[in-house]
Amino acid sequence: MNPVLETIYSRRSVRHFTEEPVDRAHIVEILKAGSWAPSGLNNQPWRFAVVKDRGLKKEFEALTKYSRVIRAADCLIPVFVDKISMYHPVKDHQAVGACIENMLLAAHSLGLGAVWLGEILKSADQVRQLLELPETLELMAVVALGHPARKDQKSTRKPIEELVVFEK
Repeated sequence: MNPVLETIYSRRSVRHFTEEPVDRAHIVEILKAGSWAPSGLNNQPWRFAVVKDRGLKKEFEALTKYSRVIRAADCLIPVFVDKISMYHPVKDHQAVGACIENMLLAAHSLGLGAVWLGEILKSADQVRQLLELPETLELMAVVALGHPARKDQKSTRKPIEELVVFEK
């Protein structure tokens, strides 16, 4: 099978991690993959924070109902959109979504597990303040990253015929 399609079809959201640390080289590769996502006018509106410090991660736990995932992950990558570099809100938010998906696929291809945490957006201002970042950065998600505790996760998808709304 095509290796890109195999990676897409086999990737799962991983919420259970081992205690093994993630190499910095892998984190950099994941960030680089995110940075290669398409963006309108190639404005690359994404910005990243990398959080491995246990004390700081502990503070993140109080900001989401997924504190267990935060606690278990070796690394958190809060992903922001830079409002200064934006030129079109919808396009730039879509670009950050593509960036995050690239990051998830890169993590999977490196044998790591990751999950896109969106529920933490209810605490977006607190995350930004915790990291001492300017108001020009708007939180889009936090990617929790680590070595997967399990590799046997299954998933299903709706048939394509249910999803196509027009074809001529």
